[in-house]
Amino acid sequence: MNEANSALRAFVWLIPFLPMFGALAIGIGFVSGKNRGESGEKQTTLIANGTALLSLLIVLAVDLHAIVIAVPGQLELARWFSSGDYQVNLSFNLDIFALVMMTLVAVISVLMIRFSVNYMHREAGYQRFFMIMNLFMGAMLLIVMSGNVVLTFTGWELAGVSSYLLIAYVYDRPIAVKNATRVFVTNRIGDAGFIIAIFLSFHLLKTLEWTEILAGSSSLTPLGNNILAASFLLAAIAKSAQVPFAPWISRALEGPTPSSAIFYGSLMVHAGVYLIIRLQPVLENSPIIMSALAFIGLLTVVYGFFSNLVQTDVKSNLIFSTTSQVGLMFFSCGMGWFELASWHLVLHAIWRAYQFLHAPAMMHLMDRKTRPVHPLLKRQGWLYTASLQRFWLDPMADWLLVKPIKSIAHDTERFDEKVINRLVGLPEQTSAITSIADWELHKSSTTGNEAEKKEVSRGHGLAGKLLESLADMLFWFEEHLVLKSGGEGLLKLLNLIGHYLLQIEELLSQPRYLMLLILPTFVIII
Repeated sequence: MNEANSALRAFVWLIPFLPMFGALAIGIGFVSGKNRGESGEKQTTLIANGTALLSLLIVLAVDLHAIVIAVPGQLELARWFSSGDYQVNLSFNLDIFALVMMTLVAVISVLMIRFSVNYMHREAGYQRFFMIMNLFMGAMLLIVMSGNVVLTFTGWELAGVSSYLLIAYVYDRPIAVKNATRVFVTNRIGDAGFIIAIFLSFHLLKTLEWTEILAGSSSLTPLGNNILAASFLLAAIAKSAQVPFAPWISRALEGPTPSSAIFYGSLMVHAGVYLIIRLQPVLENSPIIMSALAFIGLLTVVYGFFSNLVQTDVKSNLIFSTTSQVGLMFFSCGMGWFELASWHLVLHAIWRAYQFLHAPAMMHLMDRKTRPVHPLLKRQGWLYTASLQRFWLDPMADWLLVKPIKSIAHDTERFDEKVINRLVGLPEQTSAITSIADWELHKSSTTGNEAEKKEVSRGHGLAGKLLESLADMLFWFEEHLVLKSGGEGLLKLLNLIGHYLLQIEELLSQPRYLMLLILPTFVIII
């Protein structure tokens, strides 16, 4: 028994990481120029299929171990990260449900990758497609077999990135890039819920391991359990495209058909359902969240059903049918029928994968006549309009989220032009990224009207005049006292420091660095 467990510990980590290694190998080969173009398809195919198949074989070996010897359960391989009281292990939870999901993910992924070899032949992004498919396979395996919430979240994020890259596969099409960005941003809302749940798991239960979280949830106060369950629920409904996040999944069909099949018909769309089923003990201690879960699932069923009635293409028809089916799974979980939801998940994933892959061939056998309006929608004109508009969920999201953020950005820009620029004596219309950069641009310019340059250096208003006087004083001090006594060396040093400070200021003005400054604020508040 101990020898068998030792063998499992030695090989089980390869299940999610072998496909990731394959993705890395394809990427390195492409960058080095060894597998580019049609001549490189054979090497790419060999790596993608080989690593995926090896991963599947190890999964089947673990299944055999569970049947013949015992279900492995929780396996802790090593410590991944440790800082003070925080500790994250490289652990896997191989219970019966995880083994079923691992087998499902591995089998469907291998079939999809093999199917894609002929489907993607001679496509310009052949190597890129298989690199992302392998990355996604590893990410999904990591989600379903992780032993702690941090490792699950790692797979969760890798799956989201893979989704974004394949939706924008044809990146020279503006609609594909726009839809990919919309999907990515929508899923980040759910990811925020997942991050909050990770924090609460450690803060309330002092652990990040799934087995300990599920066992310890009964000791939480009703409020603490409700908040923890709600945070996980937010992550699940966003990832599985439930109302109000449902519209993103129809935008995701811009990618190639095999990616639509594995991502949104078969596997990734069920990741939220898997998370909900995994959280059964936590949810059962929270009747309010269970009720919300059932209500959201039922709303999504209605949304998917009526939206499906007005679709005129195969992929859209299938994706709204998928939305309804996943909504039924959420409804089942909300009613406490977790085992029914598990069977529904597995069977639906298999059937929907087949339907998506068979859809292009079916189109040649279909009657090309326009689909007639459903009798129910004929009688209710308002319902027909609502179905066509997909119940206006996207416009509502724009009105509630996108429009206010754009307004804030516009107001900030106007404040910078009307107030900040005037305080420093710059004209209202600027071309640089910041006011300081614009000042440097005008100072270093060797062309243009001298009168314009002088106008830039003159202050406007009381604050501008005060700043102008202060600048004149500092200039006199610098010219007559500092530079004359320090020599050219000091001048070069000051210019060098000014150059680096300007670069830092420009970097900090970019959104990604601004977020780095905002994050410590949240940490301090928490």
